[in-house]
Formats: sequence, C-alpha cells, structure tokens
Amino acid sequence: MSIEAPHSDADLLDLLRITGALRITEMAEAMEVTPTAVRQRLIRMMTQGLIQREPIRAGRGRPLHKYWLTDKGLRQSGTNFNDLAVALWREVRAIPDGELRRSMLRRVARALAAGYAGQVHGETPAERMRSLGELLSQRRIPASVEETPKSMTLTAHACPYPNLAEQDQGICTVERMMFSELVGQDVHLTQCRLEGGADCRFQAR
Repeated sequence: MSIEAPHSDADLLDLLRITGALRITEMAEAMEVTPTAVRQRLIRMMTQGLIQREPIRAGRGRPLHKYWLTDKGLRQSGTNFNDLAVALWREVRAIPDGELRRSMLRRVARALAAGYAGQVHGETPAERMRSLGELLSQRRIPASVEETPKSMTLTAHACPYPNLAEQDQGICTVERMMFSELVGQDVHLTQCRLEGGADCRFQAR
C-alpha cells in the first residue's frame, strides 16, 4: 500500500492511524524529511497527548522507540463526520414541536460542554473565558479574549461549524449555550459572521 507523504501534524496522525506503530526512521522515510525534523514534531505532539512511545530493545546499546496514537490522537485523526453532523442537525431542526426542539438543542449544548469541561479551568468566569479561548485556539479555531471592567468578549476568528452554520444559524445558538455552560455565566452573541460581521463575538457581562 502506498501512502502519500504527510506534510502536517494531521497527515502524520493519519499515517500512524493507517500503519500503526512506526519508528522515527520509518516516519522520516514516509515524510521525506530528516529524522531530526520528525523528532521535533513528535515531541510537540507527545506534549499534546496525541502520540505515545515504547522502547524496543534489540541487543546492546540505546533502545529504539516505536510511536503510535493515543486514544486522543485516534479521536483527532480521520474524524471527518461532516455529512453525518449535517444530517443529524437537519433532523433536530425539523422537529415540529418547538419546545421539544429547544429542549433538544439545550441538551446538545450541555453534552458538548460536558465533553470540554475538564479542559476549561479557572475559579472565576473571566479565568474560564480565557481558558476557553486557549482551548479553541488549540483546536485550530483561532480565538482571542478581551476584557473591560464591565464585560468579557471571546472572539472566534473562524467558524468551528462552517457547513452547519451555512445550513442554519441555529448552530450559533447551541455554541452560545455551550460557552455559557463552560464559563458559568450567560454569554450573548453580539456579532456573527453570517450577519456580515468580520468574526463572531460572544460577550459575558
């Protein structure tokens, strides 16, 4: 089986998902780069909890290592569920009972928040808002947080659900409810890209 040489962290995750455990020399060959370049990438991804390693002894001398994906790395690689997400979203929005539909959206928001709760830290809403901004950035959703004496604003510079948002702006409501759960304070959507804004802004007062 031939595998296209990976040029990003995501490609390396996919390589390990397909092949299983590999040594640095094997990854370097697949990536067509030096072992040093691979080692630098692996150190970063191991710090992120995406890859783990195990020593393999073969006679005397320093042991070699094989690297493979952690559970977190497996979840992050090859997760192209866009078609499923869009279909499920359409079915939820098609529920004719308005109260039942709103209840379902609240449950979805709480379920999403529960999945991220362990990664958002802080004692105060301001601390949790900053932590949430850092989490989004780590998940390749560029975000920034601005604070004034009266409010905090989290700005998402890219939409995490672009295809869903194009189908229905209601996904923005779910995101707002999820942020409120994570911050521990009501968050309001004050600007939206779908309404002509340069970015999406979520404000807590």
